[in-house]
Amino acid sequence: MAAADVQALPAETPGLPDYLLDPNATLKDDSAKWRYGRAPDYSKTRDIYEQTKTKSHEAASLPNLVENLVKNWEVEASFKPDIEDWRTIDRPNYTFSINGGPPQSAEHMLKVGTYNAIITSNDFYDPTKSDFASSHKTFKRMMPTFAWEVLEVYSGPPVVAFKWRHWGVMKNDYVGFNNKGEKVVAKAHGGSIDIQGITIAKVDDKVRLQSVETWFDPMEMFRQISPNGDVTKTVPIPEPGQDISSQLHGDEDDLHEPEGMHLRGGGGADVLAVLHEEMGSISPAGCPFLAREN
Repeated sequence: MAAADVQALPAETPGLPDYLLDPNATLKDDSAKWRYGRAPDYSKTRDIYEQTKTKSHEAASLPNLVENLVKNWEVEASFKPDIEDWRTIDRPNYTFSINGGPPQSAEHMLKVGTYNAIITSNDFYDPTKSDFASSHKTFKRMMPTFAWEVLEVYSGPPVVAFKWRHWGVMKNDYVGFNNKGEKVVAKAHGGSIDIQGITIAKVDDKVRLQSVETWFDPMEMFRQISPNGDVTKTVPIPEPGQDISSQLHGDEDDLHEPEGMHLRGGGGADVLAVLHEEMGSISPAGCPFLAREN
């Protein structure tokens, strides 16, 4: 499959929405309701992207526009709890699916959490044992920055097919519950985690996402988390009234604040207090994406 011959659009791009031209456009939506009260801070991830990306797309070229659209969509899916605030999707017609699985609605993703919507139970992780906040702790604390780039674009609107790359460094231990109810710990190796996939997205005349179909190897990230299969598995024995999340990350830990969880203009303590509040009931970055049945 050959990449589309993409040319940069003129410097003046009247009529194009800001979320196509600026990867941080939706972060500036001051009137939106944010999951933790304020817009998250993606500055570290954006810096890592600039330092370690493999492609340099010309501004306003098709790959650049696609990259910006997806980055803004990820911000909204992760941190805007009110779908009415999502500007990157055609709300009545939007669906998301993984590896040919059933289409999921935006409402479903908000209900179960972004990681849990795209991961099925496996030997490393079980989405039924983690809610939104806990799942973000598991993956974002392991890998504080997880940059994303478009590698190639194969077709333009209204059906946009493209290849992407998602990468970061495993700076802290992976800690999660698996499909057997075991607590799984994989020690941080300080090496890179790098996954790639293909997405076909249909967009409307405003270049908002209508359907997003993604394909990739769902276990690739976990193989890179533990390349030699060296993990520790224990069966947790919760005490009465104990929050199960405390067995994953402690009541609070000394890890650096993960990217996207730090709030612009606010301190980490504010975020952690909100996280504790959200951990009352435990039930998908990203990042091994595999569709699960509703």
